[in-house]
Formats: sequence, C-alpha cells, structure tokens
Amino acid sequence: MLKQYKTILEQAEAEIVEKKSRFIATVRPVKTEEDARNFIEEMKKKYWDATHHVFAYQLGERNEIQRFSDDGEPQGTAGLPVLNVLKGEDVKNTAIVVTRYFGGTLLGTGGLVRAYGKAAKEGLLVAGIAEWIRYCQYEVAVEYTDSGKVQYEILQDGHVLYDTQYTDQVRYQVLVEWEQAELFEKKMLDILKGKQVVKKMDEVYGVWQNDTLRLMKE
Repeated sequence: MLKQYKTILEQAEAEIVEKKSRFIATVRPVKTEEDARNFIEEMKKKYWDATHHVFAYQLGERNEIQRFSDDGEPQGTAGLPVLNVLKGEDVKNTAIVVTRYFGGTLLGTGGLVRAYGKAAKEGLLVAGIAEWIRYCQYEVAVEYTDSGKVQYEILQDGHVLYDTQYTDQVRYQVLVEWEQAELFEKKMLDILKGKQVVKKMDEVYGVWQNDTLRLMKE
C-alpha cells in the first residue's frame, strides 16, 4: 500500500492537429494488463479507419509494467514519447492510446516525437491528474473549552480537518498522513494532558484533484 501516488480517475480525450494530421489521445485508468489490452482494442474498433493506433501504459506500485507500441510509425517516434509522458508525470495505472489520421504531409522523426508527446500531455491535462495520499482517519472529541487549541494544533501541523460536528462536545474528523499518525496521537495526548480523546477510525486514501478532496478505499 503506497503512501502516495498519482493516477487519473476517469477516461478523457484530447485532440491536436499537426500539418493536417489529427492526433486523438484517449486516456483511461487501468488496473491490469488485460484492462489495458481491452482498452487498446476498443480504441482500434472505435477509430477503425485511422492510420495508426499508438499506445503506452504503465502499471504497478513501482511502475513494474511498462509497455508501448509505435504501430507502424518509425521506431522510437511514437509509443516511447507517449510512455515518457506517463513516466515524466509518474502517473500510475494509466493507459494512453493516440490515434492518428494521416493528413498527407510527412512530419519527420522530430515532428512525430513532438506530436505524439504533445497529444499525450493534452490527454492527461483533460483527464486531470489525481494525487492519492494514504491517511489515517481520526475522530477527536473534545470539550468546547479545549476546541480552539486542538483545532489550532491540527491545522498548524498540516493535517486535514475534514469535518466538524457540534454536539455535547466538538468532534473533529481529521485526516493524518500515514507516517505522521504516531506523532499526531502523541501530540494530542500531550496538549490535553493525557486525556484519551483520539479514536482511530480507518485507513483511507484521500484523493486530491483540482484542489478538491474525496475519500476512497483502495
């Protein structure tokens, strides 16, 4: 279980035109090689009349699986630039298919590298890269007289104050990055002089995308 990684959440598509050739980049999250292969075949059927279907994908916690294909383009000018976009952004469990409709003008090796790389980048941009962070989720229940200093310390240390409920006590839902959990528990004990006010609820992934957070199980 990684502490943090980047991926995409939903399929997206972007298109660029270079010297009348159309490059359509379709990006999809995938969990297995079978998912990736099925996605590639789906794009070939969808754009059955295209000139090339270039693809790249990488899978695994350490990007153990990396595959690409030039699909008839000159070697190294198509699939590798697409894979390099994934590697450069360190986006995991993601596949990109760049479909080309030839426009009649040769782009040369340098032009192909730039076009396929640019299309892949545009596809990721439209999809939006999501950052997954492993959190421990806590409930911190304190008396109203202690709530101010507790909230201050939670925010001061950069933890996420996910929710606050006001009942007979103030109940904070706090997300603490996994490796900071022990320090957080100790600090809460210290500032509240040994009172057991912290309850660990779960371990979750918080997914940040466009400055918005949502919780997900892996």
